[in-house]
Amino acid sequence: MIRKIIRIDEEKCNGCGVCAAACHEGAIEVLDGKAKLTREDYCDGLGDCLPACPAGAITFEEREAPAYDREAVLAAKGSCSGSRAAAIQREAAPGQTVPAASLLSQWPVQIKLVPVKAPYFNGAKLLVAADCTAYAYGNFHQEFIRGHTTLIGCPKLDEGDYAEKLTQILAGNDIKSVTIVRMEVPCCGGLENAVRRALQASGKFIPWNVVTVSTDGRLLD
Repeated sequence: MIRKIIRIDEEKCNGCGVCAAACHEGAIEVLDGKAKLTREDYCDGLGDCLPACPAGAITFEEREAPAYDREAVLAAKGSCSGSRAAAIQREAAPGQTVPAASLLSQWPVQIKLVPVKAPYFNGAKLLVAADCTAYAYGNFHQEFIRGHTTLIGCPKLDEGDYAEKLTQILAGNDIKSVTIVRMEVPCCGGLENAVRRALQASGKFIPWNVVTVSTDGRLLD
């Protein structure tokens, strides 16, 4: 059917993820640093995402598209949209308590999912951590996540190289420092190496340091 639907200009899109957060239907995701209309049948054509876009990358168009599937949208409301960018506000709702143990301040955290531009990168102290480190080191939130914007990955399991995306994040945002937390195992050297190359390719002088966690949960340096 011919109907009104949004169009995202990827050349203008800066990957900030604000449109994805504004889309109540869950039709937009940030993939490979760009916002994409991943579910045309979820787009209701009302355009809540248009005024949210700081880059002016979203417009309306009329074209052939699947009908808006309200039932599918409602059914998916409780599902996880892993790439939707958001800052986390830890304010308790009435009758609830804030889980004080978590100090994570933004979402997503996986390097493959995080947008290359997001408000939480402005003035950020960046933590780039191997995903095993938070499990191996018991005080990880207090000592590393606190006060940082967190990115995680596993170079052994994830496909591709992190260096290109990390370069975009470092070059395109006001990053104040970078802390790399890795495991002592050799494969974690891939994560450290990717960050080192990204720092060099960014063309910026950004203070950085490396912390290594042993497999029995000790800090080695």
